[in-house]
Amino acid sequence: MTASQALIQYKGRDISEKLFQSDKTFIGSKSERVQSSRSMSSKIFIEFVALIVRNRIYNLLKEQMIRMETKQKYMTVPAAIRELEKIEIVRRHGRNYKLDHAVTRTQKLILNSFGFDETDIKKRAEEYGKLLNISQSYISKEAQDNGEEEDD
Repeated sequence: MTASQALIQYKGRDISEKLFQSDKTFIGSKSERVQSSRSMSSKIFIEFVALIVRNRIYNLLKEQMIRMETKQKYMTVPAAIRELEKIEIVRRHGRNYKLDHAVTRTQKLILNSFGFDETDIKKRAEEYGKLLNISQSYISKEAQDNGEEEDD
């Protein structure tokens, strides 16, 4: 491990520790709102898993920034999540689901941090579209069956 890698890992851990201690900005547990110790344990466990995922995202984005040799505003965890949330699929002409917009340059750079590219996103959008079509046809068929049963 090089010194720069150790520094990145330390900063990531330091940020995670601060987030876990403050516990209210990233995860939103300003008030626990639980009635039992079991619920509290479950909530803390979920928060811990979320911090592990967040730390992994942070480290991947940081490594990408080092490779780019420039600091970009969109390479922070919250900004990257906001940017990737813009990728969505919509139903076109009442039939197939497709990507609503092309993947932007910024989104491509962020996705590259995670080992994905534009073709991966297009493939996944197509797969999700097929699954949504199947579930939609199943729901429609079930609604028709229920409607027929009520008429009998």
